[in-house]
Amino acid sequence: MHYGPEDAALFSDKLVGRAREAGFDRLLEYYYFLRYDPGAEPELEALADALVVGETYFFRELVPTRAAVEQVLVPAVQKNGRARVWSAACATGEEPLSLAMLLREANILDRTEIVASDVSARAIARAREGNYTARSLRALPSASVAPAPGWTSSLGGIAEASLDREGSRAQAARKLLASVDYRQLNLLDHEGITALGSFDLILCRNVLIYFADATVLRVIAELAGALAPEGRLLIGASESLLRFGTVLRCEERSGAFFYARGGG
Repeated sequence: MHYGPEDAALFSDKLVGRAREAGFDRLLEYYYFLRYDPGAEPELEALADALVVGETYFFRELVPTRAAVEQVLVPAVQKNGRARVWSAACATGEEPLSLAMLLREANILDRTEIVASDVSARAIARAREGNYTARSLRALPSASVAPAPGWTSSLGGIAEASLDREGSRAQAARKLLASVDYRQLNLLDHEGITALGSFDLILCRNVLIYFADATVLRVIAELAGALAPEGRLLIGASESLLRFGTVLRCEERSGAFFYARGGG
């Protein structure tokens, strides 16, 4: 992650807070511990947890996600019998669970493998628990909304059945949680990403904005390598790879922009 000069105050607040929580009164002592102590690895992970931005909620950017299901995953299942999708940088799991509900709406959840990863061990632990607050639930569709054209079930009805609501909190159904394979993974871990295999769809949304340009290019190279020959990458609605001249080309489908192999 890259914190520029304009983010110095935010970086300082997060860093100082974590150092104090770890029992250090001086940042220089904290630095020496992180740099040279052989037992610093757990604290490095804790610092990463403090510095990452974990903003997410259910059905965020629903239109492109639904387009990904309709335009990429449904055809993959029809052609190959199964599909694989990777939610990269999934934070606390709202994105892969939203995807699972969309796949259930499209009646292909049982034929789609969902892998979800994040660099934060704490976020992955929370994702596996599947317990959410009102902040994560603010965009849930109503059960009264009619099914999408050609689909048999209402997404709102599926969401209602998949999340056990109690006041302002919700617990994801055990069967829904079981449909996602959660992993702790850094997006620059070449060996770890290679071990995942190839995917028909990769979601990596609202993540690249936190990287320096050189890191973006490295991450995109890793994601491109993980795409199946006809696979597609979906990034955030406000993000673009066009200025980077990557190995991926951009295409529009149903109002959403995807990236495929074969760029410049």
